[in-house]
Amino acid sequence: MVNDKKYNYLPYDRKLVEKSRENRKNPTVAEKKMWTQVLRNREFENLKFTRQKPIDHFIVDFYCSELMLAIEIDGDSHADKLEYDNERTEKLESYGIAVIRYTNSNVLQNIAGVYQDLKKRIAQIKADRNNVPL
Repeated sequence: MVNDKKYNYLPYDRKLVEKSRENRKNPTVAEKKMWTQVLRNREFENLKFTRQKPIDHFIVDFYCSELMLAIEIDGDSHADKLEYDNERTEKLESYGIAVIRYTNSNVLQNIAGVYQDLKKRIAQIKADRNNVPL
């Protein structure tokens, strides 16, 4: 087990459950690519990821409870929401959740690079949480 907090309750706004279902049914092109080519069915490092997970008053694109890791795929609209994204990241981190962000263009144009970067960053998260140097 990487993180003893994995069984802690994460609060969420129940009003977001239906919205998260809608988001799962209608993913962005980048989210769909990330899901189908990297994260689904424990294909990545045998880790279970879920899509569109409500946490607090946010919905994160992908979430791994074992690592307490959120992965966000940021579209062009996020360039205008830097302050909101920073506040959101701070709130998620206050629950012990690590946040990794990729841009739509990164996912769409360089999925192999995203895969390698994610692999490296997850290894670092595991090492940090187990206090083991890489």
